[in-house]
Amino acid sequence: MSALVRVDELAAELTAGAPVRLLDVRWRLDLPEGRIDYLGGHLPGAVFVDLERELTRRGRPEEGSHPLPDIADLTAAARRWGLNDGDRVVVYDDNDSVPAARAWWLLRRHGIDTRVLDGGFRAWVRAGLRLERSDRAVRPGDIELTPPASDDIATLDHAALVPRHGVLIDVRAPRHYRGSDPGFDPVSGHIPGAVNLPTATHITPDGLLRSPEEIRSAAAVVGIHPDADVVVYCGSGVASMHTALAFDTAGLPVRVYVGSWSQWSRSPGRPVAVGPTPAELIGAV
Repeated sequence: MSALVRVDELAAELTAGAPVRLLDVRWRLDLPEGRIDYLGGHLPGAVFVDLERELTRRGRPEEGSHPLPDIADLTAAARRWGLNDGDRVVVYDDNDSVPAARAWWLLRRHGIDTRVLDGGFRAWVRAGLRLERSDRAVRPGDIELTPPASDDIATLDHAALVPRHGVLIDVRAPRHYRGSDPGFDPVSGHIPGAVNLPTATHITPDGLLRSPEEIRSAAAVVGIHPDADVVVYCGSGVASMHTALAFDTAGLPVRVYVGSWSQWSRSPGRPVAVGPTPAELIGAV
């Protein structure tokens, strides 16, 4: 089944009374509290999901900005959202599906049938469909999450070695990859050997995900093919999961280095590269 659902498809499912749970995952790195926008208007029946508190574990700085939640904590959050075993879930946001992709990636790896609303909240509004403008209280669910069945995570050490035999992709904007913009981290640049393929490459001006053919073409430019060992990372472990979503729709296997640059840049002794190529070293962190 596709990881995406179009607005017209979702509207038809909801009109027909299909048992679909909607999760609103509005979040931005510079404006992490999305509940205010949620209260101002959301898809009917949608429950707000707090990325910083429910899709992230409070960790140490050296773990990166957004460590993955423990399965027990994620299970408790999913029950607060009203999820039950067997539920079908659709996640969305108003930020080009980047934060929604983190919810999709997390829930899917724990056995939940999850799709991303292509185009998100903005596409729903453009279609002129109904909104709710209040908080949504739900009866707690009883869902049981399952442990991940596949090895879809790369550690810091794995990320360092991938360029020797596979493809390590930095999905941040070119200015962050090149080291010209430090952002929120103590040092700027990229992991030596990483190539730059911004996650924005896979997003249309309307906020939709590009076609599988377009995604595969962009991936091929940086040496990715269906049998390649591919690891993606970003600034803090959110945008990389959008690239994982894009690659999933294009049939390209990928692992995510969740700690991403926020962990690498805080790990003593790790080398840093700058510039438009994968390996212009400037020293170690």
